[in-house]
Amino acid sequence: TWSREVHMTTVQQILDAKGDDIYFVRPDDTVLHALQMMERKNVGAMLVKEDDNLVGIFTERHYARKVFLKGKSSPKTRIREVMEPDVVYVEPAQSAEACMALMTEKRIRHLPVLRDGRLLGIISIGDLMKSIIADREFNIDQLVRYVRG
Repeated sequence: TWSREVHMTTVQQILDAKGDDIYFVRPDDTVLHALQMMERKNVGAMLVKEDDNLVGIFTERHYARKVFLKGKSSPKTRIREVMEPDVVYVEPAQSAEACMALMTEKRIRHLPVLRDGRLLGIISIGDLMKSIIADREFNIDQLVRYVRG
């Protein structure tokens, strides 16, 4: 049977599907260490934690603009000098589409997920695109089944 409700995935469902691996560096780690870890884990951003608290995010964009283009040295520059301390984050109940709107508005590609101040994971724009496309395909399939009777 066809449901009139549109299927929308939540952030928690995305984390459940992709896993909740959290990779992070510390503020006093070098940029080189963060880049090596990003390459090893095949991710475009590293969360920055200090004493179990999220204190920043470091992305490929931060590297390009705040390190490389400024002629800084990756082995000598500390993450705290180039990270973004004002981290935009979402809660697990947010919809994928609300996250996409937030990312578009803030011009970011990674969103940490927190519940009551506790870090649960991180989602990327790629995770959201995959989810939104799957939701659309599901909804189209439901409509086709309804039309066919």
